[in-house]
Amino acid sequence: MNWVELDIYTTTEGIEPLTGSLLGLGVNGFVIKDAADFNEFLSDKTINWDYIDDDLMGLKDCETTVTVYLPENAQGHENLEAIKLELKALKQRDAEGSFGRLEYELKNVKEEDWANNWKQYFKPLTVGEKLLIKPSWEKVDDNESRKILEIDPASSFGTGQHNTTQLCLELIEKYINNGDTLLDLGCGSGILSIAAVLLGASSVKAVDIDENSVRIARENAAKNGISDIVYNAYCGNVIENDLLVRQLGSGYDVVCANIVADVLIAMSGKFSRFVKNSGYLIISGIIDSRKGEVIDSVKACGFELIETRCKEDWVAAAFRAL
Repeated sequence: MNWVELDIYTTTEGIEPLTGSLLGLGVNGFVIKDAADFNEFLSDKTINWDYIDDDLMGLKDCETTVTVYLPENAQGHENLEAIKLELKALKQRDAEGSFGRLEYELKNVKEEDWANNWKQYFKPLTVGEKLLIKPSWEKVDDNESRKILEIDPASSFGTGQHNTTQLCLELIEKYINNGDTLLDLGCGSGILSIAAVLLGASSVKAVDIDENSVRIARENAAKNGISDIVYNAYCGNVIENDLLVRQLGSGYDVVCANIVADVLIAMSGKFSRFVKNSGYLIISGIIDSRKGEVIDSVKACGFELIETRCKEDWVAAAFRAL
């Protein structure tokens, strides 16, 4: 397998929040290059070195960098899009600029090339009992009995390849009923909310903090024959934007959120405003090591845990509003 090297530029203060975000995305391996650590090493008088290589000395003035390696396939492309959203969220949290520029660079591939090359790995995929997910450039048999969800994620998260997306789709399929309303928080490509319409929802709203994702979600809805009367997408942060929360309204039959653990915890106090009594909340994007704290935070906000599902190290959960 080929790997893509991704350098993320930060500061000494930004290492902990950045690596914490990466761990929350399931990125468990990274290399940290930090001038502060090297200067501390140089100032250690208990160690005597006869020679230090010039390349090593170059670390003395380097910009702090966290390097991760992503597989050069559809899964890696999804990971990249998730990392880009996390960097944007970190920048919003870092009002004082302590975490540095939080920009990234791909070392051994051009992003525009990868955006096209990874498509060779994106093939039609069955999820649950009713859905078949396909990109626009792939064909399926005319007698296909599953509901066909055509998705072109472009630069947004959500091809259906990632375990978190599949888990969420399986739970939506189980709990959505004909005529239901659904709210998709952190919609990415729009795959979850589009699937909900194909599975019977009469009206959906989708939200993302990234304007590009909102645009792509609307385009994907149109590709699936869904009108803007049924499908509405909004850009904003429901944790901070009270006006947006009021615009979205309340009383949804189903609310879904496929994000990351920290955002789900921060958002947990908002869920009860959106979900109607006895309605369903479906969350995903949870790395297994953080399952307990996420579930506990949601239960503390007035929800009963109905079930959890796991794939590899990822967890999704369904709740009922009390």
